[in-house]
Amino acid sequence: MRGFWYLLVLVGQGWVLARWGALFWFPLGLVRWGSRVVMTRKARAMRPGQRLAAALQSLGPGAIKFGQVLATRADLLGVEIARDLTALQDRLTPFAFAKAAKTIEVELGQPLEKIFTSIDRTPVAAASIAQVHKAITVEGETVAVKVVRPEVRRRFHRDLDMIAWAAGLAEGWSATARQLRLVDVARNIREMIVLELDLRLEAAAADELRQTLGADSPLYIPRIDWQRTSASVLTMEWLDGVRIDDRAAILAQGGDLNALLAAAAGSFFQQVYVHGFFHADLHPGNLFVLRDGRLAALDFGLMGRLDQGTRRTLAMMLHGFLTRNYLEVADAYFEAGYVPPHHSKALFAQACRSVGEPIVNKPLNEISLGTLLGQLFAIAERFEMHTQPQLLVLQRALIVTEGLGWSLNPGVNMWDLARPAIEQALRRERRPLTRLRQARQGAVQFLHRAERFLEAGERLVQQPPVSFVPASSRSGRWLLLGGVIGAALTSGVYYML
Repeated sequence: MRGFWYLLVLVGQGWVLARWGALFWFPLGLVRWGSRVVMTRKARAMRPGQRLAAALQSLGPGAIKFGQVLATRADLLGVEIARDLTALQDRLTPFAFAKAAKTIEVELGQPLEKIFTSIDRTPVAAASIAQVHKAITVEGETVAVKVVRPEVRRRFHRDLDMIAWAAGLAEGWSATARQLRLVDVARNIREMIVLELDLRLEAAAADELRQTLGADSPLYIPRIDWQRTSASVLTMEWLDGVRIDDRAAILAQGGDLNALLAAAAGSFFQQVYVHGFFHADLHPGNLFVLRDGRLAALDFGLMGRLDQGTRRTLAMMLHGFLTRNYLEVADAYFEAGYVPPHHSKALFAQACRSVGEPIVNKPLNEISLGTLLGQLFAIAERFEMHTQPQLLVLQRALIVTEGLGWSLNPGVNMWDLARPAIEQALRRERRPLTRLRQARQGAVQFLHRAERFLEAGERLVQQPPVSFVPASSRSGRWLLLGGVIGAALTSGVYYML
């Protein structure tokens, strides 16, 4: 019965997608042909990604959020479509203030008047998951209060269940759907949206980024009011400012758009290559210029993480393209284990050259890092590279950041803005102390694995029959442990050399 209901809903949504000409991705050619027949005149003038974005916008909050998450999958949809999907803005009709007040009181366990001396009944922003109200606490601090929409969790889980059902159905029917890994895409979408539905996680991300960047950062992160934050309510410092794409207002208060753009991009690349923890959604609606000229970020629902090894791989890869050293690019992928070792490194370097050389003679301001990363994914997939979720989030973040840069200054040079952070990461990787620390970490991890192996071996030899190793004898164990330690130390010294 549930499947029948899902099918009816999907048919209705499919008609909307067809009218917008947004079924170009559908695995059945007959459906794609029918979509072209019923497409509206307005849709015919749009790019495929724009048609898909418009269709999802018309389907409502759940579809909008689906499209925002789908924008992280440029490896499946292509960079141009992913870029168009990043323009999805969920500026929706707000819900009643009475419901927001009830949520605040239930979540924080107090009457509203004991939490805030005043709170604006009209929200300053309304999105698919939550809306934001300006308020003043009983201590007299002006804050922004983000409140989750009533019933939003139930509705999103229903929509996510339907998406998962449809993905499984499509993979059962179509080899193309299996190639697109629609079930994995649906699982990825569920994971990301479920995280966004708990505002405590967003608060933790904002707090961590604030501490990571420090007081001297060109990007200001608002303080979190933890005493007034829960799963459905997030309270943070109120920021007075204007959106970064409001040119007239910025110029009126004496701002420099190029300096602000350099600060935003510089901070982003520092987050990526130096800290490994980055804001993955720096579109104009999430960047504000404060009254004192500082740049501030909002909305920390979509964040990315890169471990030290991944940052090193990215730095080597981009440096290799900058210097036209495609073997360095191949080394980065093989050392990271992205490409299985049975493939030819020389052949992979040749494939990387096929991507790099066509853009070498282009002006640097015409080169998209997001596009480059997407082309590398396409190449690496032919060499059996498995999907790297953290790199997909990074690619989406690059596309959004580049879109911001080009909207403010079409001549912006993203390579120049990225180069200092890349070179800093490479210098840090080549320092003897860093290599010693990496070797030490590798040795510790190796010893932990060896200890677990020895414990498993000890449990094994204590079970009958035990004639091949006396259970009471520890000399063999100590000898093996000594060999493990020696191997670990030797590998550490070798790594440093």
